[in-house]
Amino acid sequence: MPQEIAPKTVTYADAGVDLRSADHAKERIKYLAQKTFNRNVLGGIGSFGALYRLDMQRWKNPILVSSADGVGTKLKVAFQLGLHQTVGADLVNHCVNDIAVQGATPLFFLDYLATGKLDEDVVESVVSGLADACKANACVLIGGETAQMPGFYADGEYDLAGFIVGAVDRDKMVTGAGIKPGDVLIGLPSTGLHTNGYSLARKLLFEVAGYKATQYVTAIKEKAGASLLRTHRSYLHVIQKLVTGGLTAGMAHITGGGITENLPRILPKGVGAQVEIGSWPVLPIFEHLRELGNIPQEEMMRTFNMGIGLIAAIPAAKFTRAKNLLDRSEEKFYVIGRVVKGERRVQYT
Repeated sequence: MPQEIAPKTVTYADAGVDLRSADHAKERIKYLAQKTFNRNVLGGIGSFGALYRLDMQRWKNPILVSSADGVGTKLKVAFQLGLHQTVGADLVNHCVNDIAVQGATPLFFLDYLATGKLDEDVVESVVSGLADACKANACVLIGGETAQMPGFYADGEYDLAGFIVGAVDRDKMVTGAGIKPGDVLIGLPSTGLHTNGYSLARKLLFEVAGYKATQYVTAIKEKAGASLLRTHRSYLHVIQKLVTGGLTAGMAHITGGGITENLPRILPKGVGAQVEIGSWPVLPIFEHLRELGNIPQEEMMRTFNMGIGLIAAIPAAKFTRAKNLLDRSEEKFYVIGRVVKGERRVQYT
């Protein structure tokens, strides 16, 4: 009789999941998260669920505010350049801004990184950026997930997403409900594209124009990749000053959809916004993208932030106080329009 051959043992590693590498990566990034911890964190990294104590002496009637987001195809530029630390800051700052415009103070943040083949150095670099940004925003990087998904992502690529929770006392919430005609709209400058419009920007720069990510582009006075990787700015500290001073009726974080779609999100029924084109300097990267694609103004305004990352509605009677506060803080801002009667939409003049 023929001798039976024992079947070959197939392990998780044979399927492309390296548990040993995952354990090493976890040890390498644990200290990065722990350096953001404060006294409200209960336990450490590795539990099934992260524990955070809400300080009830600080909050009288707390409302939790949360948001989740990703970095999008900006990651493709990071892959091209082999630079991975800034995308962590992009993610944290984006999420911080989303809850800060409602008056919330960030409490804790969780990340999700999924990749095909785990690279410990890349994971450590990404988490280092996350931790540094969390610390800068006084937010705890309390946990996360690193998933190996062989065959799902191309070699050398990953996806990155995050979830943030903050708190605000009910009577301190900033909802936009008090915005009224006559309020002044001020815009705070962005650093660049932030984390939106990258599918179009990459197509124009790398396909239409044929630039390399490492190529210096005269029109924007820097390398293409460096311009695209400029970190998404956090507006937390200036937002907190405006909120503490009771100087703003509502704020809009200008992300996907540009001013056109984001500003109406905070407008109450019966009011609209008039925004004056040319009232702020448009960054060279946006002008060059417009030229490369022959893009209409309407399309630009609903795709990119166009150099304005945050808009605050300031009651006219409080504008001088707000201006003085921002000037003292050396915060650059532009008066970009007014709140008017009408539909909840933006009119450009």
